Amino acid sequence: MGDFVRVAFAHEIPPGMGRTVEVDGIWIAVFNVEGTFYALDNCCPHAGGPLGEGTLCGTVVECPWHGWKFSVISGERVGNPNFQVACCEVRIQGDEVQIAVPPALTGPA
Repeated sequence: MGDFVRVAFAHEIPPGMGRTVEVDGIWIAVFNVEGTFYALDNCCPHAGGPLGEGTLCGTVVECPWHGWKFSVISGERVGNPNFQVACCEVRIQGDEVQIAVPPALTGPA
């Protein structure tokens, strides 16, 4: 994992909601599930839909373009784990939501 960077304040993402943030040119979807934050690649592997704009139901986000559903915890597609999106490590420091973008999203060093 890379260095942690602040992407939002916790109060900016209410429980049950998500938002899209940009870190060094990489778009990340950040979700608040009952006070626990998760982050994953914003790009749905089906057709590139913006997962951060999807509907969150519990720990599952539904892509707004074609309805593919992903666990925000594991990044796996619901019903077909052969498809998944990369997850980011998340930590809370005070009111800051911080993420570390994984090498899988940043490419070779």
